[in-house]
Parts: sequence; structure tokens; C-alpha cells
Amino acid sequence: MPGEGDNHGQGGEVLNDFLTGNEAVAWAARLSRTQYIPNYPITPQTEIIETLAQWHADGQLDADFCPMDSEHSVMSAAIGGSASGVRVFTASSSQGVELMHEMLYIASGLRLPIVMANCSRGLSAPITLLCDHNDYLGMRDTGWIMVNAQNNQEALDSTIMAFKISEDKDVLLPSVVNLDGYVLSYTMEPTIVPEQGMVDKFLPPYRPKHAFFDPKQPMVQGIAVLDGVNYTHFRKQVHKAQLNAKHVIEKTCTQWHKATGRHYGMIEKYEMEDAEMAIVTQGSVSTTAKAEVQEMRKQGMKIGLLRLRVMRPLPKEEIRNALKNMHGVAVVDKNLAPGVGGIAHSEIRDCLYDIEKQPIMSSFIMGLGGKPEEMKQFAQIIDMLKKDMIDKMGRVRFV
Repeated sequence: MPGEGDNHGQGGEVLNDFLTGNEAVAWAARLSRTQYIPNYPITPQTEIIETLAQWHADGQLDADFCPMDSEHSVMSAAIGGSASGVRVFTASSSQGVELMHEMLYIASGLRLPIVMANCSRGLSAPITLLCDHNDYLGMRDTGWIMVNAQNNQEALDSTIMAFKISEDKDVLLPSVVNLDGYVLSYTMEPTIVPEQGMVDKFLPPYRPKHAFFDPKQPMVQGIAVLDGVNYTHFRKQVHKAQLNAKHVIEKTCTQWHKATGRHYGMIEKYEMEDAEMAIVTQGSVSTTAKAEVQEMRKQGMKIGLLRLRVMRPLPKEEIRNALKNMHGVAVVDKNLAPGVGGIAHSEIRDCLYDIEKQPIMSSFIMGLGGKPEEMKQFAQIIDMLKKDMIDKMGRVRFV
């Protein structure tokens, strides 16, 4: 594995012919010089913790590596570590995220820039070990910045960038980077591991002014607020920080592009210049959808794709501008809000509610619990969207 011994990072970047998504995220945590890693294993993110544990045992990871007794304890410890002024990373999946859920609000409310990787896995019952975005999207109201990676390279890059974004003085909020369980977490892909010196230049040491223990500068964190006026003030500050994060994300992505040549944004537009219909996706399924978009374009169909990379803060203006001229929009969700449809569908529809000419929007649910995602399914999605456009009625459909 690249990076073994002391040679990694001595000259440029190292191309890994095969690196799992879990290994890619572990590399990001290591290169970011994470200082504290509370952890608890859960499929399919366990390999992240195993990789970090091996490096720690081998003396290649200079961090406090602390196994805990549950995911609730993990996030509690992450909060304590970050509040003491050190850089904190952890990872989880599925039921683990749900077990720590109440602590997620505390992390954002205390303005702690924790970074967590989530390997999406369906929530039981019935139990599954395969992918579903409900665990990740269940975090959307907690105040965390939320990024969904398309591939292993993006998972690595996004994790490093997440530290810089979260630690910005105008943000100071925790971040979660999502990668699809098994589809990315245990699948090997060519991945570039940045040189340590480059990451050090991009991501300076974390030296907070609002969270550290110094007897010469005592401070109180998590104070009791017993009246609505002051509580509202604190909640408004979290909302403002989320809005500030839009600019910080864009600035950070620009800096990363200059450093590595790899460009990211709040959204990704693919073949959207002359599109009349659009597919909206998140995560790894986007690569399959792009391939089918190319095939449909060869047949003369004006189809484009919009990938929602950042879920929080929601890039409303960017979504609106990308989709405002569409005749039909198919929002493809790898999740289900029972009784409603896809979660992203509702969010996208809200972005377009007041445009003059509303596109027909249908919600498509696919890939739950590891159900195969194939190119031909996107052709079927467009066929069904065309029927909905004729009927002038959006629908919820399972593919």
C-alpha cells in the first residue's frame, strides 16, 4: 500500500491502482493530521477504523485512537475532544448514526468542527447491510454540513476539504461526508493520494479561539438558555453559519482545484447546456446515470443530469438556475420517506416552487438495500417521466 514507511509524500502524488472507499477516507483522516479518533465498528465502515487502527499500532498515525462502547459514546467523545480544541474524525453507518442522533445536535449547537464519514446502509427492520441514504439524509436537520461523494477519489478529497470548511471561522460546524456502503466503501478504484506536504499547506493546524481548555482564558460551553429570545439567537447563528458555508465551500473547492487539478462544487451539471429534461441524482449512482445520458443523447434526446453534491447547506439558487428551463425533472432517490416519496425530490421541488413555468417532477426510488442499478433503468425512468409530462402529473415510482 502506498504510504508505508517514510517515503510517502516525498515527491508529488501517488496513484493507487486499487483503493477502497474506506481506505480512501482513512487516508484523508491521516493526511489531515487528525488528533483524536473515537470509534466504534459497524458494517460497512469498519474498514476505515481497521485501517486507522493498523496505522496507529504501526506508529504511522500520530493520534489518540479511542475505541468506545457505542456510537452514542463515540459522538459524545468527539464532542468532548473537539471542545478541547483538537481536530476530531470519526466514522459510522446506519443504526450507528441513529444511536448517536441526539448528540449530532449538540455538536452543531456547540459549533464544533468534527468531521465524520458515513458509509450509507439501509435502516432496519428488515435488516440489510447494503446501501440506502436514509441514514445520511436523516441528518439533514441537525445542523451538519452534508456532502455526498460520487466515487472514492471524491470521498478522499471531500474529507480533507471538510476539515477546512468546518474549521473556517465563519462556519464552525461539523461535517459529514457520505459514501455509498459497499458500492464505494468496499469497492476498489484508482485513487490519487495527495502528498502530505501539499495537504499541510492546504489545511493548516486547527487553532480555535472558541473551544479550548486554558485556565488563563476560562470559558463556558453549552450553557443553559432558559428563555426563548436567547435560544432563538443561538439557533439563528447555526442557520447563519450554514448560509456562510456556501461561500466557504466554493472557496475551498477552488483552492483544492488549484492544488490538485480536481474540481468540485455545490452541484455538478452534466450535459445540461441544451437539456429539456433532467435527471437529478446523488452519490455513486450518478456515474451509471451519466453513462445512460450519453446513450440517450446519441439517440437525439436532450437529456441532462444534475448531481446534488452538497445537501446542507442546500444550494437552492444553483438548483433553481440549473432546472428552471426544464420541461420534466426525474429526481432519483436512494431512500424513501414513507407516505411522501424521495427525500431529495421534496427538497428539489421546494427550490422550484415559485418559477413561472413549473416542470413536471416525478420521484423515482431505486437501489434500496443493494437492489442493482443499471443503465437501462434510467432509460425506463425517462420513459415514465415522458408519460407523466403528457398527463401533467408528477408521480412517485419505484424502479
